[in-house]
Amino acid sequence: MSRSSILFKILLPLLIIALGAAGMAALILSRQPPPQQPPEVAGALVEYLEVQRADQPVRVHATGTVQPRHEATLTPQVSGLVVEIDPQLVAGAMFRAGQPLFALEDVDYRLGVERARAALIRAELDLQTVEGQARVARDEWRRLDLPGDEEPNPLVLFEPQLANARAALAAARAQLEQARLDLARTRLSAPFNALVRSAQVERGQYLRAGNPVVNLIGTDRAEILVPLTLDDLRHLRVPRPGSDQTGASAAIHLHLGEERFTWQGRVVRSLGEVDARGRMARVVVAVEDPFNLKSTWPSDHPALDMGLFVQVELEGATLPQVVSIPRAALRENEQVWLVTEDERLHIRTVEVLRREQQTLIIGAGLEGGERLVVTHLMGAAEGMKLRPRAAGDRLP
Repeated sequence: MSRSSILFKILLPLLIIALGAAGMAALILSRQPPPQQPPEVAGALVEYLEVQRADQPVRVHATGTVQPRHEATLTPQVSGLVVEIDPQLVAGAMFRAGQPLFALEDVDYRLGVERARAALIRAELDLQTVEGQARVARDEWRRLDLPGDEEPNPLVLFEPQLANARAALAAARAQLEQARLDLARTRLSAPFNALVRSAQVERGQYLRAGNPVVNLIGTDRAEILVPLTLDDLRHLRVPRPGSDQTGASAAIHLHLGEERFTWQGRVVRSLGEVDARGRMARVVVAVEDPFNLKSTWPSDHPALDMGLFVQVELEGATLPQVVSIPRAALRENEQVWLVTEDERLHIRTVEVLRREQQTLIIGAGLEGGERLVVTHLMGAAEGMKLRPRAAGDRLP
């Protein structure tokens, strides 16, 4: 093979490679770079509530124990053997006002009335006799026609005897009245509409005067003693003694399993003292017809039995033009988070007027129509980009 053929075979591939490299370089140099765009920041996803200013009634939440408004322990005022008893006189039974409960043997007391009546007749006769003697003595004194204006001795005119006879008559009348009272006291009745809490009396039992035998509680009204902080108390209407002011309304809630029953009541008075330890005041809430004997409440309501522990919701004064927000929306240092018009985070300090069970009442710091962030954010900072959606909306 000639030398020229060898050079051709060597140089041709090199020439082809060089031309390809040159073309590639030309293409690379002529390429236009794509326009640069800053990365888009979507912002933190948050939920918000649009707040509104409005008049807001204060609601005070508390607890208390149901207790009777009226309670009495019946004690016989006379002694005697129990001869009559209502068969329903047992713990848990109910009686109307004036309904007989039991009676004692009254023979001795009826005899006592007869003796007192006889003593009264004798006293009346004695008084009439002395009055006749006094008239005769005065007539005789006048017939003597003694000189001068000297008054006779009172003994001569039977004046002390008259006073004694009148006193004896008054005593006889009092004894008859006492005997009648003792006779009436052999029968005991319910002093008010009542439920029997306990009864320790049986037919044939001898009862001594002064020994308690029956304990009754009223069924017309129940009371709930509710402890409150002084801040809660200042928002409530509490009637003062002797005034006709209407107290704050109250809703009484009782949870039995998954069911909740509600009664309506009203604040009727304050105990007028503050606990030295807890600095708590106590008010009394009254509930009418706790046993539903007058069909005041729905028929499915259970009885509001004494001793039940219940929740009480009291309606207080109305705060004008305030904002109500969830408790979770308040951040540290009395601050809230807001969504600005350009969807950025704004941190603002607010004035908390009142803290309720689930909400806060805000006085200053929020205006109607502003968007309040209710989502918790890690590392929240002023001006942070947000991706807001109304609370309750679904994600797209």
